[in-house]
Amino acid sequence: MTHGRPRATPLSELVDGAVPPPRTTPLDVLALARTKWLAGERLDIGRLANELGVGRATVFRWVGTRENLYGEVCSALFAKELARARGAARGTGLTRLVDIMERLLRSLAAAGPLRRFVAEDPELALRVLTSRASPVQVRCTVAIQELVEELVATPALPPAELAYIVVRITESFLYRDVITGDEADIEAAIRAIRLLLVAKPLRRKRS
Repeated sequence: MTHGRPRATPLSELVDGAVPPPRTTPLDVLALARTKWLAGERLDIGRLANELGVGRATVFRWVGTRENLYGEVCSALFAKELARARGAARGTGLTRLVDIMERLLRSLAAAGPLRRFVAEDPELALRVLTSRASPVQVRCTVAIQELVEELVATPALPPAELAYIVVRITESFLYRDVITGDEADIEAAIRAIRLLLVAKPLRRKRS
């Protein structure tokens, strides 16, 4: 009995060494976009494609949209600052979680590239940073949910709900100058999140 060969795919050809790996990948686009964003430059898909030596259509296929690329860049900033806050935090359990969040919020509030992005193009920034269509809110919520599940034995709310509320509080106060015109107030955000995290679960009344 004979068996046919499996259909070759771009992935299988790379794994088998049948073709050389591509010189440029989507991760190269992210790295270049992040470098430009940190330097205060606006992201332009055409320019990114030219610098990387690939087609504009290819970059769009890789990243989706310019807003989505901004979202990936901002998500990378959040992940880096979260890792830094986690590494510096003290204590255990709930105490450690509160410390992580305080350090994270202060670092985000002080992040020059993020503040510049919000100030220079508020409408675009809010779509990127607060829209459910962008990867930022989803990634932030998942990361905080994982922290809650790891560090809090009995959270006041289910971890997914708690994480989502924490993210929305952060957005509301961190970008308040753009949303309502009032001055951003990171200290208010920290107080609100601390109260939320240390709250005790409500006991259901017996019927």
